[in-house]
Amino acid sequence: MANYSDLSLHVRLFLKGYPFSRYAIEPGLCAKLSKPLSQSRVALVTTAGLRTPDQRGFDHSNKKGDSTFREIPTAIEAQTLIESHRSYSFDHLGLAADTNLAFPLDRFRELESRGTIGQLNHRHFSFMGSIVGPRMLIEETAPQVARLLREDGVDVAFLTPV
Repeated sequence: MANYSDLSLHVRLFLKGYPFSRYAIEPGLCAKLSKPLSQSRVALVTTAGLRTPDQRGFDHSNKKGDSTFREIPTAIEAQTLIESHRSYSFDHLGLAADTNLAFPLDRFRELESRGTIGQLNHRHFSFMGSIVGPRMLIEETAPQVARLLREDGVDVAFLTPV
């Protein structure tokens, strides 16, 4: 495990000035699974800033962070996804070597083929991490994605925070 002193000066200075916030999770926002996982529809949600080659990149010029999202189709080859995360707080080389580290689509395909999960949803969602001004995310884009997941009949959303 890394210690604070292991971080670069750039990252330590960033963290010193970072406007950390606390958000309480309201009761009822997290639902219990109502059926076996082997019968459940699953979607992946990541904050790795991934996008397909034909989608526009996330806006790195937005000082508060880009709160938009990208739909990732299930049929895509995971390694063709483009990582456009703006954070300097993690080593991007691991994600470049294997997209499944932050978006385990291939691993979930294996779970689906073994019957561990019922089926993968036809689409998944990618957000940008490192959003220091999360109001739009909390009030608009995250609820929009939640509605889309509900419309798709998703039972489980697997979140990979980056």
